[in-house]
Amino acid sequence: MNWRIIRALIVKYAFTCSRNNFRVMDIFFWPVMDLLLWGFVTVYMLKVSNAVPTFITFFIAAIILWNVLYRAQQVVSVSFLDDVWSRNLLNIFASPIRATEYVGASYIMGLVQSLVVLIILGTLAYFVHSLNILTMGLYLGLLFGNLILMGWSIGLMTTGCILRWGPPAEALAWAIPGIIQPLSAVFYPINVLPGWLQPIAICFPASHVFEGMREILSGHGVSANHVLAAFLLNIVYMALAAYVFKSCLDGAKMRGSLVKYGT
Repeated sequence: MNWRIIRALIVKYAFTCSRNNFRVMDIFFWPVMDLLLWGFVTVYMLKVSNAVPTFITFFIAAIILWNVLYRAQQVVSVSFLDDVWSRNLLNIFASPIRATEYVGASYIMGLVQSLVVLIILGTLAYFVHSLNILTMGLYLGLLFGNLILMGWSIGLMTTGCILRWGPPAEALAWAIPGIIQPLSAVFYPINVLPGWLQPIAICFPASHVFEGMREILSGHGVSANHVLAAFLLNIVYMALAAYVFKSCLDGAKMRGSLVKYGT
């Protein structure tokens, strides 16, 4: 793996974002709107119902951490789609750039964007809703890391699906996070789900992350089982994502699909 190539790809992605005002808005605008909108909704619910104050804390923290996963996934998928839309994909894979370097650069960009979003939303939550996410301490880093790993793996699998089925599958980059969100126990515990869905939900690393988040914010130390389960599941997801991506990329090369996508 050549870090000079990875650095060059990161610079390319950075220029793509910085020269596109709408892309910058997508990175910052929607996460901020999510936090403000749903934060005020929870405040209203607290005033008109018997909701406990910790419900607001859970909900706002869940919005912040969900945006971490979403950003990590989006950057991996959309970075690939940028090359498809700009007819640059063929140039990328015709050059001496390994797939690991291409994916590694998008992973780093996803990490950076997720960290920026975490800082912005965390600061906004502190001043608007008096929520200090730093009270989670070291656990915040563990939760953040697991969400990044899951976001990377979903983004890579999504990219593989686009390679396999072509441009009609581009909608998966936005649809897959929406599909897994209800099963990831983001805004409610796993036991709220129907019994037959609960075994499926515990197979998602994010479910253990958000259950752990609620334990921390309730004043209890997070269960080591949640952190360990999320990490082990992420290893499985990362391995599966790598296999899916490699298989789909090899298949696209054999079918000549990369030429069609890149011209």
